[in-house]
Amino acid sequence: MRVVSLLPSATETLAALGVDPVGVSHSCDYPPSVRDRPTVTGTRIEHENRSSREIDEQMGAVEGAVYDLHADRLEALDPDLVVTQATCDVCAVEASAAVDAVSSRGLDADVLTLDPHSLGDVLDDLRRIGAAVNRGDEAERLRERLRDRVESVRSSVDDRDRPRTALLDWTDPPIRGGHWVREMVRLAGGEASFQPDGPSEPVAWDDLRAYDPERLIVAPCGFPTERAHDAATTLAARTDWTGMSAAESGAVYAVDGNALFNRPGPRLVDSLELLADCLHPDRRGASPGTDARTRRVASP
Repeated sequence: MRVVSLLPSATETLAALGVDPVGVSHSCDYPPSVRDRPTVTGTRIEHENRSSREIDEQMGAVEGAVYDLHADRLEALDPDLVVTQATCDVCAVEASAAVDAVSSRGLDADVLTLDPHSLGDVLDDLRRIGAAVNRGDEAERLRERLRDRVESVRSSVDDRDRPRTALLDWTDPPIRGGHWVREMVRLAGGEASFQPDGPSEPVAWDDLRAYDPERLIVAPCGFPTERAHDAATTLAARTDWTGMSAAESGAVYAVDGNALFNRPGPRLVDSLELLADCLHPDRRGASPGTDARTRRVASP
């Protein structure tokens, strides 16, 4: 089967099921083997060597779609299945663009639209993708393995000790992670009321300060560890940074937001495990900040 994936999380899921897509989005980079696949999307946003603020300003200045689907490339690949998403219009090509391209080019292809908003939705999407690519048995086995790991995290933490936790998926302006993040904080043993019960949303710095997190996770969408650390260090330079509980105790972590938390695929369970290690290092025997995917953020 010839499959084109228009988002990184779907590419990761397909690879985990043993399916090698014939085309991917410009953001697909995992597993590394997909990096030589033809790309069928692009963006006018310059991400490299740009700060959070500069990227946000570019996004605000764009008229029309942020991402482009190259219909001619899609047609040349002659897919049987196109996997797209409807969860976030600032993360990947919109589902309507994929449907329009398939229709306008007369392609004999199905379009599978994913729209996860919880960890449970992500696990259920494994079944949907597995059924679409005739890998239903493989999808069920993977789903059960991931569910076992989720349960292992849940059972390793104590409901009586839930540190106030805040997770930001952008820093300038601050945006608190939504969708599956609130659920993940609870599963990892944190107090999750800071996270929205819905999509990610902007949050005033004063509201973050008032919440006074005991654990602060900075995972900017699309930023690898070093860039996430740079963004978190910029936050730490604020004059009102000191006095926040997480800063005072050294429990601020910059996390690889390109690989973790922001992609609703199999590695979301990796994200949950890392989050639990950051929230409860003593109980889980972890050393957060030593993993290549996360770094402690020191107060100035």
